[in-house]
Amino acid sequence: MDTAAYQAFTTELTRRADADGRFRGLVALGSMAARDYAPDDFSDHDFFVVAWPGHAETLRQERGWLPRAEDVALAFRETAHGLKVVYRDGHLLEFAVFDLEELSFARVNRYRVLLDKGGVTERMNERARDTAVELQRTAPDDAWLFGQWLTQVLVGVGRHARGEGLSGRSRLHEAVRLFCLLLARHVPAPAASLLDGLDPVRRVERVYPETGGELARAMEGDTPGLARTLLRLAERELSHVPAYPRDGVAAVRARIEAAHR
Repeated sequence: MDTAAYQAFTTELTRRADADGRFRGLVALGSMAARDYAPDDFSDHDFFVVAWPGHAETLRQERGWLPRAEDVALAFRETAHGLKVVYRDGHLLEFAVFDLEELSFARVNRYRVLLDKGGVTERMNERARDTAVELQRTAPDDAWLFGQWLTQVLVGVGRHARGEGLSGRSRLHEAVRLFCLLLARHVPAPAASLLDGLDPVRRVERVYPETGGELARAMEGDTPGLARTLLRLAERELSHVPAYPRDGVAAVRARIEAAHR
C-alpha cells in the first residue's frame, strides 16, 4: 500500500468511526501515528478503538465498520481485546477494541489520538506515562541480560551441533533480541528516538547502520556464523559495560570453535 492509499485508508477509518455512535475514540499506533517516522509501503495499520460502554464486544465481532470490509481475506481474534485482519491485497490491520476502563490493559509508546469524544486523550497520556514507568521498574539489570544473552548463544550452537537446527536457531534469535536491548541501553546514537521500547529489534538497522547491518547479514547465514557475529559485535560494542562477561564470552567462543572446526 503506497503512502497515498495508506493515508486514504486512515482518513476513511476515522470518518467511519466518527459517524458510528458506538465509537468513543480512535487512536493510531506505531507507523500509523506518524510520530518520529512516517508509514511506508510496508506499514500496516495499528490502532485502538475506544468504544462507549456496552459496545466493545460487538465491535470486536463485527467487520462491517472497517473500510473495504468486502475485501477481507482473513480475520481472527488474537487476544481478548485484539484482532488481526488481512485484506486480499495483503494489507494488514492489527487493532484492539477497548472501552475507556479497559485501556488500563494496554501498553503504549508512540500514538496519536485521531478521534476523541470524551476522555480518550487524557487516558492515553496516562497509559503512556504508566507504560514508561512500568518498563523502567521491570527492566532487568545488565548482569541478567548479559547472562541470558550468552547462555542463549551457548545453548543455540549446542542444539545446532546436535542436529536440532530449528531449536538452536530460535535460541540465537532470542540472543539477537537481548543483544539489541543491551545495545540500546549502552550505545548512544543520534537517532535513538526511533527505537521501540516495546520491541528492541525494531529499526536497529536505521539507528545503528553498521552494527545492525552486520547483524542482519549474519542472520541470513548459518547458526554458527550468527553466534560468532554476536560474540564479536558484543565485544566491539559492549565490552565497556562493567557487567560484560569477558571470561564467559571467551569460554563460549572456545566451545563454538571446538564444535565447528
